[in-house]
Amino acid sequence: MGCFPADEGLDEVTIAKLDALGWTAPAAKRTLISPEIRVQQTAIALNLNSLKANELRECDYGAWSGRSLEEIHAEDPAGLASWLADVGSAPHGGESFHQLITRVGGLVEEQRDTGHSIVVTHASVVRAEIVYALAAPEGSFRRIEVAPLTLTDLRLRGSHWHLRTLGAALGSPCDEL
Repeated sequence: MGCFPADEGLDEVTIAKLDALGWTAPAAKRTLISPEIRVQQTAIALNLNSLKANELRECDYGAWSGRSLEEIHAEDPAGLASWLADVGSAPHGGESFHQLITRVGGLVEEQRDTGHSIVVTHASVVRAEIVYALAAPEGSFRRIEVAPLTLTDLRLRGSHWHLRTLGAALGSPCDEL
């Protein structure tokens, strides 16, 4: 059963998985993390010295935060259908995916001048970064799948962003930046 995230922490199994990875971050000019507890715990488990960036926070699901899809469907099937069909819809009173893409786009633009950065955040934010950086249609947001504890590598070449890696497991040869 899927649930809309709230600001919950990581469970002990996930923390143990992170510890077992033995992942060493590549050199970076800066490391940014989302302010949510689970991301802070991830950064600590990965031994990252990081700065919180509010732009990286999880999408605001408003009244749906912490609730299951089944609950929402039973209570507001039209609202859920609208949210699933339209990236500009926010029947939960929070943030639409269009707003998320716009918010994250501001941070992507800042990255043009900062050099190599490591970002630890949520799947929805990674999807928004990809859509914005590649100037992809906003409707493609829902067609990108980002697994937990994976690496996505966006590179700036000239004036254009390129998606180099999506979904590489931490510790794989693909994460050697």
